[in-house]
Amino acid sequence: MSDIRRESWGPYPLILAGAAVGVGLVFLVDPRWGGFALGAVVMVGAALRFAGYGGPLAVRSKKTDVITLSLFGFILVLTSLLLYNNELKALILSLFAR
Repeated sequence: MSDIRRESWGPYPLILAGAAVGVGLVFLVDPRWGGFALGAVVMVGAALRFAGYGGPLAVRSKKTDVITLSLFGFILVLTSLLLYNNELKALILSLFAR
């Protein structure tokens, strides 16, 4: 019997569906909620990649994927929170003003 490995999609459909929902929220509801949803989905992808699930998401090394996805997801979530919040923007900018 030959050793045939079946291609596993892993979490790819979950991430793709979440990204589609996030983009839909950006256009149909509110850019803040859409950006937050997209960032959350990317961070879920990072957590799944860290847990060992890969499928088509495993393009680079595990460490590179987890770091890149985590940073990108965090930046998306932070940006969506700052989108219309002037007080939070002023607080963050004051931290870098020194």
